[in-house]
Amino acid sequence: MRTAAVIYNPVKVDIDVLREAVNKESAAAGWAESVWFETSVDDVGQNVTGQALAHGVDLVIVAGGDGTVRAVVEAVRGHDVAVALLPSGTGNLLARNLKMTLNDLPDSVRSAFTGEDRTIDLGMIRLEREDKTREEHAFVVMAGAGLDAKMITNTDEDLKKKAGWLAYVRAIVASLRDPDELHVQFCLDNGLAKRATVHTLILGNCGSLPANILLMPEAVLDDGLFDVMMTRPGGALGWIRVWVKVAWTNGIVRRTKAGKALAGEHQNDTDLHYETGAEFTARFSRPEEIELDGDAFGKAVAFKAWIEPSKLRMRIPRTSE
Repeated sequence: MRTAAVIYNPVKVDIDVLREAVNKESAAAGWAESVWFETSVDDVGQNVTGQALAHGVDLVIVAGGDGTVRAVVEAVRGHDVAVALLPSGTGNLLARNLKMTLNDLPDSVRSAFTGEDRTIDLGMIRLEREDKTREEHAFVVMAGAGLDAKMITNTDEDLKKKAGWLAYVRAIVASLRDPDELHVQFCLDNGLAKRATVHTLILGNCGSLPANILLMPEAVLDDGLFDVMMTRPGGALGWIRVWVKVAWTNGIVRRTKAGKALAGEHQNDTDLHYETGAEFTARFSRPEEIELDGDAFGKAVAFKAWIEPSKLRMRIPRTSE
């Protein structure tokens, strides 16, 4: 009999409700009793996932926010085990981009045991700290520096628990007051080294955010590439232009086939610039805040990021025949 491991964040889930749903669906699908692992402040998912894999489980079910998902995926890397999501956080970024149901726990649990697998790309990043130490991490949605990372750092976690995604609005306002721009020397794939001064630098494996925001309209989870977005709006009008492009043109118009044809191809300018690639290196003029999948990862002076194509097997709802 196949066995699933449930990695859950006790802050994000009602464990009694979750356990009842998992026991019901695993029995209905003919699986053995699941094994359970709880994350903590000291272990956000990597170690307990390693313990689960040591049990030889056939499926890893993640019940938690984006940070828990990222940590579990990082530990699953290199193992041929599918990962199922039970969306439980504020953003649920990977679940959104996989077009999964966000607010139906019974349906999500059922899909974990009866769904089908889809392979997607995995982002990897090697951070270099100011003391020259280096560390590697995985990301499934986005890696960012500049305004994007400062927004994560400025987010009030207590307010986030109460107000959800709206808590980021306050963080954005605080970040916009920071006059420091990002001075970066970068290289995409095997191209020439370039220099840029930007407010935001983001590498995206996928592009949908809450509030119907499509940050990277061409990003695809399984194309072997990530999309690079750099912004440097010129004053208030520049920020308005960026917001119109991201929230209206990308978030509304480009979501339909007719809308894509109407909008046409994106034209890069000084406000908003997109590129694609499989490897990206960057070095900053000073230590800069870094975020991965919506979590702060401290400051780095440089990084190297790359895509590992079709590295991750995700369990998604079975499509109708």
